[in-house]
Amino acid sequence: MKSIGEQLKTARESKGISIDDAAREINIARKYLAALESEDFSQFTAEAYLLGFLKNYGEYLGLDVKELLSLYRIIKIQEEPVPVEQLLHTPLSVKRILATVFIVAGGLALIVGVVYYFLFMPKEQNVEQLTERQPVEYTLVEGSLEKRFYEGDALIIPVSGIDYKVSLRSIGDVITLSTPEKDIKLGLNNEASSDINNDGIMELRIAAVDYAQNRPDIGAFLRFDMLNTPSVAALEQNLGGTAAASSAGDAANAPRIIFNSASPYPFTLQMVFSSYCMFRWEILRETGRQNRNERYFVRGDEQTIQAQNGVRLWISNSSAVKIWIIGGGHNVPLELGSPGEAIVEDIYWTRDDYGRYKLIQSRLES
Repeated sequence: MKSIGEQLKTARESKGISIDDAAREINIARKYLAALESEDFSQFTAEAYLLGFLKNYGEYLGLDVKELLSLYRIIKIQEEPVPVEQLLHTPLSVKRILATVFIVAGGLALIVGVVYYFLFMPKEQNVEQLTERQPVEYTLVEGSLEKRFYEGDALIIPVSGIDYKVSLRSIGDVITLSTPEKDIKLGLNNEASSDINNDGIMELRIAAVDYAQNRPDIGAFLRFDMLNTPSVAALEQNLGGTAAASSAGDAANAPRIIFNSASPYPFTLQMVFSSYCMFRWEILRETGRQNRNERYFVRGDEQTIQAQNGVRLWISNSSAVKIWIIGGGHNVPLELGSPGEAIVEDIYWTRDDYGRYKLIQSRLES
């Protein structure tokens, strides 16, 4: 590659331009153009003038100005002396390099060790606690119980002199409970009812109040509520008529037989509202249909409910609705409470000692 001076002089001569003509046309003194062509940069009082004249002269001659300026910077770098500090600087010793390597390697090893411990090492304390703990059995003394249960813990529920057991089988994505009737699976804040003695009446409601999925070590907080339903003995007594009601209130709350049948069948509740009423219902003992429904009805509204085994009704004003039970070719009106009375009614199939089924209307405490 030609030097700066060679490029300037060759370009000027190829165009047939004298150095005096060039100085006159670009208004730069002749001595400065000659200094550029001879690369005598000492003629310039400041580098700024040199760079400006070089740029103008290069553009006038049609040369690559960027290349000329780059060549000048290379010349300047080559002319600059090496600082004394760099000449006196001594490189790092081998010992210092090795010490630095060991420190960095030690730090990385420590970080890897901590990460491995927390991710992969077994939690011996938790394992020890789980293996030492023995399953506990609790007894439902009153009508409800709220307690944290762990896998294997059980609740003993006395009903008519017989003890029934409900145990917590596992805590995974859902909670699995073992009852005399069947296994029950509950998600967080879900609840279910259970007929623990298989008499056709739901005696127990179970709710999963709090738990963490797949964390059996912290257990599950459960709530158990005994439902206010008539006992088997009381139901048989009322159905058979062997005992009189002790008061007018007991007679009003006595279970009423709606249908008799050799086998149970689906039934329909047809409702017509004559006034304002808050009405709630829940299908009993049907998988996938045990969610509670609630609605505020006004005059003229109608509602139909279909059930297979049973249904529970909450009515804020018993005189505000007329209800008919339809099934098996029958259409029977329900007898409800007095005007303004809030009531809770269960309509369900049960079986007597002779194997016949009865569709019962039973009043619960509201």
